[in-house]
Amino acid sequence: MAEILDFKCPNCGGAVRFDSSSQRMKCPYCDASFDVDELKSYEEEKQSGGQDRMEWDTSSGPKWEDDETENMAVYSCNSCGGEIIGDKSMGAASCPYCGSPVVIAGQFSGDLRPDYIIPFKLDKDQAVASLKKHLTGKKLLPKIFKSQNHIEEVKGVYVPFWLFQCEADARMTYRATRLRHWSDSKYRYTETSVYRVIREGSINFERVPVDGSSKMPDDLMESVEPFDWKESAEFSPGYLAGYLADRYDVTAEKSRERANARVKTSTSDAFRETVSGYSSVTPEGGSVRLSEGKVRYALYPVWVLNTTWKGQKYLFAMNGQTGKFVGNLPVDRGAYWRWFTGLTAVIGAAAYGLVWLLH
Repeated sequence: MAEILDFKCPNCGGAVRFDSSSQRMKCPYCDASFDVDELKSYEEEKQSGGQDRMEWDTSSGPKWEDDETENMAVYSCNSCGGEIIGDKSMGAASCPYCGSPVVIAGQFSGDLRPDYIIPFKLDKDQAVASLKKHLTGKKLLPKIFKSQNHIEEVKGVYVPFWLFQCEADARMTYRATRLRHWSDSKYRYTETSVYRVIREGSINFERVPVDGSSKMPDDLMESVEPFDWKESAEFSPGYLAGYLADRYDVTAEKSRERANARVKTSTSDAFRETVSGYSSVTPEGGSVRLSEGKVRYALYPVWVLNTTWKGQKYLFAMNGQTGKFVGNLPVDRGAYWRWFTGLTAVIGAAAYGLVWLLH
């Protein structure tokens, strides 16, 4: 009996035919086409059932160093069992396999448990819209930055903050001046009187925030302040679901220096407002003594956006409660110099006009 050859489509298993118009083997079921020699090789390989030879050299490749794995941790998703790799300060994340929100409960237990949390009020879409608004009206921003910068990451993060509370007894000194002007038929006179002004008193501070995460730039976190404390709540892990969260990796003890600087600056500014009636007032120094100092631990909501333009990364942040948006932008140098030249010309013209009037 003659042997019957039957060529099957590698895609769907249907019998393929030679198509004269294309000079190729064509499947009438899935419309796939193949070169004749290609299909022949496929059939011969299928019939022969050739033996596989698949060997790998698994001994090559660098090994992890101890200092590289020291801060790494592996967690397991309860929904799909997938492994989530992060650092030891990670407190909440999303599973990269199934997208389920994951809260690392152990990160917020015992002495690591936050006292308070301010929940997110604004969502991801509002953060992206705020970035677009932030780029609007910036005359020195390169025009193509809007269209060519790419948002690489938008993440809602609960940032750990230490809240310092104290009473400050302070003594501040200021250098103040008063000016008196007069003139006669020949000269104009200016008399400058210099004073040393002293202010003493007490001032209470509540919840002075200091960023407790080394991952977040302190100046960026201070720029998105203030947060409305009236909307705070006692901490519950349920608030973390769907967001990222870190526990602190900068201790309260290490945060004291920054808290002290903020308290001293705020005290000097508050006392400065009581010095009036002078032509100029300059802070000279002073001393602050703290009492009844207490520290609390809280999580504040922040949207963090990363964009890239011309190989450089730009970091933006938005207060997840109030919507305050901050971040640095590139400057169009050509536009800057055109603006600077125009401003110089305006000032020069104004100065010339003033001199002409005086004469």
